[in-house]
Amino acid sequence: MLGLVGALSLTTIATAQEYTASDKAHEIAQKNLIIDTHIDVPYRLNNDWEDVSRATQRGDFDYPRAKQGGLNVPFMSIYIPAQLEQTPGASYQLAHQLIDSMEALAWRAPQKFAMAYSVDQVMQQQERGVISLALGMENGSPIEGDLNNLHEFYNRGIRYITLAHSQSNHISDSSYDIRRQWNGLSPFGKELVKEMNNVGVMIDISHVSDEAFWQAVELSQVPVIASHSSLRKYTPGFERNMSDEMIKGLAENGGVIMINFGSSFVTQQANRYGDIVRKQIAAINEQYGEGSEEAEKRIAEVRAKNPFPFATLEEVLNHIDHVKNLVGIDYIGIGSDYDGVGDSLPVGLKDVSTYPNLVQGLLDRGYSEEEIEKILYKNFVRVWREVEDYAANH
Repeated sequence: MLGLVGALSLTTIATAQEYTASDKAHEIAQKNLIIDTHIDVPYRLNNDWEDVSRATQRGDFDYPRAKQGGLNVPFMSIYIPAQLEQTPGASYQLAHQLIDSMEALAWRAPQKFAMAYSVDQVMQQQERGVISLALGMENGSPIEGDLNNLHEFYNRGIRYITLAHSQSNHISDSSYDIRRQWNGLSPFGKELVKEMNNVGVMIDISHVSDEAFWQAVELSQVPVIASHSSLRKYTPGFERNMSDEMIKGLAENGGVIMINFGSSFVTQQANRYGDIVRKQIAAINEQYGEGSEEAEKRIAEVRAKNPFPFATLEEVLNHIDHVKNLVGIDYIGIGSDYDGVGDSLPVGLKDVSTYPNLVQGLLDRGYSEEEIEKILYKNFVRVWREVEDYAANH
């Protein structure tokens, strides 16, 4: 969640394009499962509650928009801020609180939502026409070094764990953190990966350092996922995204990269925006005095002249194309990061009603309906079933 929204080219601004999905694209979106492995509704509602069983004024997700877009299985992110690990018990407490909130949502609107703990349950609930709320934990800090907590969170519905977030934790180094205290996974992290296999919790390598990625892939007996990552090819130097070599390693492992829609994950221009504007603002504050009338005036001018360069649907599709060309169609999915990347979503993919636009873009690029189904759900379901089956036998 809260993927660092940064980045912009001060000269290239994404033009406001209109995307209109065809009847065919809507049909594909409505008749198939759509699994999005990263939606940050729980933390959004924790900070600013709205009833998402109805249309809402804020955010990227609510029931009417999800139905319009064909979204059947949002993995609700149990996002835990990295700094909470400094306070014993705080991560653990927030994780349970956010899980409670999703259960409460399902209980309040049983004709619209139901909790989902397995692939079979998802399939059954699709037949009933309800949206399955699956759970992924973003940041493993609530485990607090105790494998019993892993079992406890599995029993509460957690089906993947992002090993770290924006700072290294007791499990793994983070791609965002220059401190590499473990040079990958910690000794406990290596133990945790093995136990996640045994319990049936998918290993999510989004956010971790490259070293931690390779160690997790080597240790895991089942495929791993990147629940919300895109490609470093289009954002050079941005370690949070995946390199071509890592994508090849993920595919050899049988895993899936779920493409993140946030503009700063999609284009170099958007990725650099925050740094560029922050430097200009810092220079203004230094020259005119932070908080002064002249500084505030000039900062407003900088922001007005340098609007955020939203990515486009076409640029998101470039990421999908590259993975397909690099390793094949079987390793791609959707991890939008809706409600997690703020006002940085691409033109054409602004909320959960817009999955048909993605489908239309794939059709326009010559993807077959079978290939589109793999991206929408089949690739991820394959991994989820493998994880379930391994755990059942161990």
